Amino acid sequence: MICSSFISAVSYPGKELGDAITNDQVCTLCEEYTAMALDYLSKNKSQSEIIELLHTSCSQLHAFKSQCATLVDYYAPLFFLEISSFQPVDFCKKVNLCQNIVMISSQIKEDSCEFCQNVVSEFMDKLKDPDTQMDLIELLMEACNSMEKYAKKCKKMVFEYGPVIIANAEQFLEDIDVCAVLHVCTASTNLVKGVTLPTIAEVAALSDV
Repeated sequence: MICSSFISAVSYPGKELGDAITNDQVCTLCEEYTAMALDYLSKNKSQSEIIELLHTSCSQLHAFKSQCATLVDYYAPLFFLEISSFQPVDFCKKVNLCQNIVMISSQIKEDSCEFCQNVVSEFMDKLKDPDTQMDLIELLMEACNSMEKYAKKCKKMVFEYGPVIIANAEQFLEDIDVCAVLHVCTASTNLVKGVTLPTIAEVAALSDV
């Protein structure tokens, strides 16, 4: 599991609780686990779960529910087709994980589920930061550039609905067991099975519209 491997990589015998790891180590770990996340995203089962979670998030947007669902159905398959070109090093630099020193407690090494939940909790706190929100919008805008003739439409959707989705992201993370999606914790009843990902042929047909 991702969290278990992460813990093994940063746990050093004899170190005191709360030892800091260096910037280089943080950067390396970020790149390694971003690469693992990209590998996770490349799997059809994972993509189905992600699309399902996005639809669940859309259902919380009330007036924007229909537009959000349309955005997910149209762009999520295209995003998965483009994800192979995403570079972990660029992501880690963008979120400043190649610059910040982080503190990692040795207490987490026995419980990867708890560690994952702590990471999600910290991310939720970070999500409240306006600077982080701007960074996320910029990342989405940059991702739109890889969609060639759909770039303008993609950016328009990000501009219109990005802030709304971010504003609801905290509640979404509280309602959806992210760690269960990553198979670090036991799956909760919030996860609904049976979502089918469009085939490559279907996506290709959609792109010709």
